[in-house]
Parts: sequence; structure tokens; C-alpha cells
Amino acid sequence: MNFEIVTDSSSNLLDETIGRFGLHILPLTFMIDGQQRQSFVKGEKSDLKQFYTMMREGKVITTSLPNMSDSEILLRSLLEAGRDILYLGFSSGLSGTYQAIALLLDNLAAEFPERRVLHVDTLAASGGEGLLVYKAAQMAQAGASIEETRQWVEDNKLKLAHWFTVDDLMFLFRGGRVTRTSAWAGTMLNIKPVMHVDNDGHLIPLEKVMGRKKSILGMLKHMEKTADTPINEQTVFITHGDCLEDAEFLRDKIAEKFSVTDIHINYVDPVIGAHSGPGTLALFFMASHR
Repeated sequence: MNFEIVTDSSSNLLDETIGRFGLHILPLTFMIDGQQRQSFVKGEKSDLKQFYTMMREGKVITTSLPNMSDSEILLRSLLEAGRDILYLGFSSGLSGTYQAIALLLDNLAAEFPERRVLHVDTLAASGGEGLLVYKAAQMAQAGASIEETRQWVEDNKLKLAHWFTVDDLMFLFRGGRVTRTSAWAGTMLNIKPVMHVDNDGHLIPLEKVMGRKKSILGMLKHMEKTADTPINEQTVFITHGDCLEDAEFLRDKIAEKFSVTDIHINYVDPVIGAHSGPGTLALFFMASHR
């Protein structure tokens, strides 16, 4: 590739994908029992099953932006090596990460006027952010310029459909996404929300259905309505909060209904998972609209 692609750990990319394209990941941080941890450490395999077990046990988890000092060290090293940078950032509608890193990059760009330093607010999260990064990396590997790649992401980011469901509404209540009454009633009545990320990059509840299976099949229906055609040629990302069986059920339904073969499954990272909770299931694909 003629330039470097930088993104956040919130993109939930597989280690194999990160290595294959030589991507650079800025780790968001979270805190459990007073101990600060990074949601991605290069070369290390995180035990995310243990993370979700701690959530189920009632551990209180707080989250924060990437460490600015560590981020500057990485970004500066790329510029000093004579590399241009395209940063694709976590939705500004869900986190302050993009604004913080974009400001840092603008300051560095002034120090390295000979380098191209570009950034995009993807208005995306989890596998949605990851799928945009994946497609940008494919373009770059095929020889696209940094400007062409950035423009493609800008032109297509609002065509990246995000569909989510969660198993426990109390985590959304703690994050301010639903009211206490809605969370309590939903839990008692086994109501599961079907949500999406809107054009402003916010996570918005759209529908309420009875039962987990209906919420998963609800995401499938939205894919049928809006996915770009031919659907069978799509790359699809699925992320989950330690509910692999549900993710595989959704994968199998997509493969059966649409003959899609390129489906990637990975965990929801701790920073997003701290707000959505165990049992989160999310589906991402290119569509006519979000």
C-alpha cells in the first residue's frame, strides 16, 4: 500500500485482517476494579470471554479514549518514516475518540507539511467501522491513492448498514440509551430491541420484538430489504458479545437465504461491549441506506 491506514480498536477487526493489510490500531481503554486496560494490544490475544464473564458477574466497567501520548508516538513514527496516513475513526456520535485523534493529526500535519494526513469520521461503530476499514484496505492494496480511498469512504459511509440487538436492556439503560422503565419492562416481558446506527452515528432503538430469535430474524429482514445487490457477492461482518452460537445462527441464515460466503465473525470489543452488554449481536453490510 502507498499509505498507512490507522483506525481504532472499536473497529472489531480480526487479527488476521489487521496483519494481512498491515493496519495500525489505536486501542481505546477501559477500567475494571480500578485497573486500566487496553482493548487491543498488538501481538496479544485478548480473553474477551473472560471480559464478558466479569460483566455478567456485575463488575462495573468504565471506558475512555485512546491514550493520547501513545497515539502520538505511533502516528509520529509513521510520519517520520515518510508515510502518509489515512485515519478512519469511531463515530463521533458515540465517542470523542475521532475528534481527539483528528486534532492530534492536524497538529502533526503542520509539523510534516510534506506528508498527506487525512481523516474521516466514519459515523460507524464495531463491525460497521471495521467493514469500511476492510474495504478501504482492499482499495489501497489494489493501488488506489490515499485521496481516492478517503473519498470512497466519505461517499459510502452512510450506505454501511448497522443492525444490533441486545440480550439485557439494563446495560443500555446504564448507558442512557433507554429509560429505566423500558429496561425493566423489557426484561420482564422478554422484549428485545432491534436497533441501528443512524446517519449522525448514534445508536437508535427502532423496533421491539418478543424474544431473542425474533430479534435476530428481524435483522435478517432488514438486510433483505436494503442490502446492495447482488447480495451473494457482499462481504458481511457480524460481531457479538460472547454469544457465538447466535452469531453462527445468523451467519447460517444469511448464507442459506442469500448465498453469501464471505462472512466474518468477531467479538464486540470491551469499550463498546461495556455499554451494550453480554449477548449483543450486530450485523453489518453495504446497503442503499442505513
